[in-house]
Amino acid sequence: MRFSRLFAPTKKESPADAEIPSHKLLTRAGFIRKVASGLYDILPLGTRVILKVEKIVREEMNSAGAQEVILPIMHPSELWQESGRWDVYGKEMIKFKDRHERDYALGPTAEEVITDLVRKEVKSYKDLPLNLYQIGRKFRDEIRPRFGLMRAREFIMKDAYSFHTSDEDAEREYWNMYETYSRIFKRMGLEFKAVLADTGEIGGNFSHEFLVIADTGESKLVYCEKCGYAASTEKAAQRRPQVPEGRATKFKEVEKVHTPRIRRIEEVSEFLKVPQEDILKLLVYVVDGKPVAVAIRGDREVEETKLKNAFRAKEVRLATDEEIEEFTGQPKGYLSPVNLSIPVYADYSVIPMVNFVAGAGEEDYHLKNVNWGRDFEVKDFIDVSEVRSGEPCPECGAPLVQKRGIEVGHIFKLGTKYSQAMGATFVDEDGQEKPMVMGCYGIGITRVMAAAVEQNHDENGIVWPFEIAPFEVIVIPTNVKKDEIRSLAEDIYENLKREGFDVLIDDRNARPGFKFKDADLIGIPFQVIVGKRAPEGIVELKVRKSGERFEVEASKVGEKIRELLNSEV
Repeated sequence: MRFSRLFAPTKKESPADAEIPSHKLLTRAGFIRKVASGLYDILPLGTRVILKVEKIVREEMNSAGAQEVILPIMHPSELWQESGRWDVYGKEMIKFKDRHERDYALGPTAEEVITDLVRKEVKSYKDLPLNLYQIGRKFRDEIRPRFGLMRAREFIMKDAYSFHTSDEDAEREYWNMYETYSRIFKRMGLEFKAVLADTGEIGGNFSHEFLVIADTGESKLVYCEKCGYAASTEKAAQRRPQVPEGRATKFKEVEKVHTPRIRRIEEVSEFLKVPQEDILKLLVYVVDGKPVAVAIRGDREVEETKLKNAFRAKEVRLATDEEIEEFTGQPKGYLSPVNLSIPVYADYSVIPMVNFVAGAGEEDYHLKNVNWGRDFEVKDFIDVSEVRSGEPCPECGAPLVQKRGIEVGHIFKLGTKYSQAMGATFVDEDGQEKPMVMGCYGIGITRVMAAAVEQNHDENGIVWPFEIAPFEVIVIPTNVKKDEIRSLAEDIYENLKREGFDVLIDDRNARPGFKFKDADLIGIPFQVIVGKRAPEGIVELKVRKSGERFEVEASKVGEKIRELLNSEV
């Protein structure tokens, strides 16, 4: 490809609404352009990356035994009503009526459509297992589209669905997909972690998220370097602490102290000169319509997904100020677990606490030397706080490491949630009709492109992994008006193409500095700079990632690139 023919309108400035590196750099480097909030054109450079990502995904999915299909984007409401999700999926689903006033939606996911296909065609155990996937567009009307391709309203996704005769076979395929996804992201040259995750609205028995490690990631994860345990903070388990030995012998007498206009944990800590971990924080939640109090150590936060799962609830929310007073008869900021009329559930972090500070249930007062078991009863101890770096691994006790990541893939063991609701059954060897057991496996294709940039960039632009770069090599003649430079650059360009490289030649009549900046901004892994030593047949090879430069004979450029690639393996 010749740069003079490439539609890659680069920019010096980032868009005003861009908050993260991928949004800024993909726009500046000419990969994407905004059409409207959450909607983007993907330009030729971006399309080349997407096609390379899709190629890797297709090769690995096909190798793993999955088969590709093309499913409709328009979904009739009847299928979603069968599964029970038409009215509960939420406002993210884009609904509309056709000319006959029939209800449809633009598919945000495809469990219903694929289950409908399989239930019509598969009747016997002999036709199973089956794993079908598609790569196509999805639509979700995000309440606040942001971060460019990270949270868009229209995006490209690979979604796969498997169907099985037994739970055991579904689990076999789940781990087959786990290994397949690991190969996919490894081939893309991305640093990632597969972590235990919450199943969310998709449902199912358990799931894993695949997170690309990046400081800008919305997801938080913890992992153990000793035993390999890894989980999102929505799922990560605390190691339940032991009750301190001889705890009751350490109890002190409760003391009421005046704390005028002191409400927040930080203020209480400073005013009473006690660390935040010696203060009890009490929060009132409404769980499926019923009020409960959740006690947690003052320096920790409730992870609401864990709270929802602990109660096996459909809906969990913080009570309003008015509800708090109605449920407890106490003022917000001074809530006390003592003599509370609603049940108190305590996070594991409360178990070791002795003689702690708590609200007095009265404006401008707190209590010192409060103890659970003596001054108030805990209905149950539950694991609901966010696990942090340095805390013990729940499996081996070694310190956990916390990082941020970007979710690019998610696999679920669905069970029979959709097959039972929609009548997707098969006849087994004994002639018995049974529901198929399902799995679900997704990869955000456009999100992978953005995540790769979040993980791989510097002050000069994008630094693409070789495997998914729009071009692998760019040949840069510093002066196209000089015959020896232009001629050698053209020879190298043709030779590299013959050797199987994906090559761009910057044949524009522009200043060398301008070309170098564009090459760095776009992020092509290798730059072949043809300059003053062209008459000698010598060029400069620059590695975009490391900045290393090598003087190389023009005939040996491809050989040197392969040598450098092999040294990274």
